[in-house]
Amino acid sequence: RKHTTMQSSTMRVASLILVLSTAVAFTTQRCQLSPRILSRNRATSNRVVRMEVKDILDDSEERMKKSIESVNQNLNTLRTGRATPSLLDRINVDYYGCETPLNQLAGVSVSSGTSLVVDPYDKSALAEIEKALMESDIGIMPQNNGDVIRLSIPAVTEDRRKELLKTAKSLSEDGKVAIRNIRRDALDQVKKLQKADDISEDNAKDAQESIQSLTDKYVKQVESTMKDKETEIMTV
Repeated sequence: RKHTTMQSSTMRVASLILVLSTAVAFTTQRCQLSPRILSRNRATSNRVVRMEVKDILDDSEERMKKSIESVNQNLNTLRTGRATPSLLDRINVDYYGCETPLNQLAGVSVSSGTSLVVDPYDKSALAEIEKALMESDIGIMPQNNGDVIRLSIPAVTEDRRKELLKTAKSLSEDGKVAIRNIRRDALDQVKKLQKADDISEDNAKDAQESIQSLTDKYVKQVESTMKDKETEIMTV
């Protein structure tokens, strides 16, 4: 009986050792897997960060492009003595009680380089188009022959050219300010991500450099457009 009791105790000890060994092995295995799990988590986190930064950059560039379009449209409406259809881009006509852009109601073409011809698609709108042109700030008296409207572009004096150049520079400066404001908004978003520990200092620095590159790109576009407009204004 004593021998049987010792044998039973030995078996219990062996079983306990086996259980402990299994537990240690399982714990060791979990520790070995942890680096891989952490690596996957870091990779996922990095992808999220890249997406957030990309969204900021994409949104900023889209807004900067719209600022460029606005500058171009405003500069094109300046009357420089050269006949261009864009002079009438901001003219709206009361068409059956609805304010409608002129370029949707009529074709506008250049005739002999110094005059514009407005040819309505709907001839019944001719009188309203003439009225809109007379009430606009383009400073040109329309000539209605019952079929089309002609606008003779008068020569621009030297003093008027200087005024136009001043206005053009102001419009281009407004465009650059708008682009820099977009840069400020983007940088603020990056700072918020960094403050919340969503991105590292290095990622934040890379994002800031990308934002500055976009800003430089579109500011240069404004300056190039302004240079071309200055040449146009000052060419007699």
